[in-house]
Amino acid sequence: MTQIDLTGRTALVTGGAQGLGEGMARALAAAGARVVIADVQEELGGKLAEALGDQHGAVRLDVTDDASWSAAVATTVERFGGLDVVVNNAGIEVTQLLVDTEPDDVRRMLEVNVVGTMLGIKHAFRAMRPGGPAGRGGTVVNVASVAATIAFPAIGGYSATKSAVDRLTRVAAMESGKLGYGVRVNCVYPGLVPTAMGQKLAVETSGLGLFESPEAAVGAVIELTPSGRLGEVTDIADAVVFLASDAARFVNGAGLPVDGGMGM
Repeated sequence: MTQIDLTGRTALVTGGAQGLGEGMARALAAAGARVVIADVQEELGGKLAEALGDQHGAVRLDVTDDASWSAAVATTVERFGGLDVVVNNAGIEVTQLLVDTEPDDVRRMLEVNVVGTMLGIKHAFRAMRPGGPAGRGGTVVNVASVAATIAFPAIGGYSATKSAVDRLTRVAAMESGKLGYGVRVNCVYPGLVPTAMGQKLAVETSGLGLFESPEAAVGAVIELTPSGRLGEVTDIADAVVFLASDAARFVNGAGLPVDGGMGM
């Protein structure tokens, strides 16, 4: 999406070392932003930042830990002189039938997908609002999922957490507006993309006997998708770049489906 220019802006992408996060980081960098890869996978994040070029960087971030967020944002602001975009992408998915619910698995998803996103919003607001260390407003893009809008078997816990991300997005946008923070908050709903997480879902749902094979699981998703294909990483990444840019300057508190129509 080279027509959008983010030159002069600094973007922090959680879970940016691989998968959708890596694609988002690459797309933001291609649009001219300075990108900070924030991930628990320090070595992988560092390699990606190095590949992107000297103006980019990487920090260790455990999104479930408040102190880790404070350190990551402080490092970003100090090194790059500001913070303009936070992409709350980090997330995990545990496939299980509701009758087999493991509470610890649900708690893990809640910690990463919900608490992690809430802390990302918290620290973005504190940095970007007037008087904050960045202090010039900005934008937050949260990553929900088509799972928040459809009923797909064996992802009840994941769907619940991604529905929460949608609600958080709307409340955060309202709070920012009411308190004069100058920060837009939106989210995207990615459809199924054949990243490691997407492939894992196909294997595990077929393993539970819901589909004859991983290929059949993928085929079922495609059958539900008017565009007739799976998503690509660039499909999602380009939507994030749009929401981070001035082209979306009057888009706020919105959820953007990037799912080929699957969740309509």
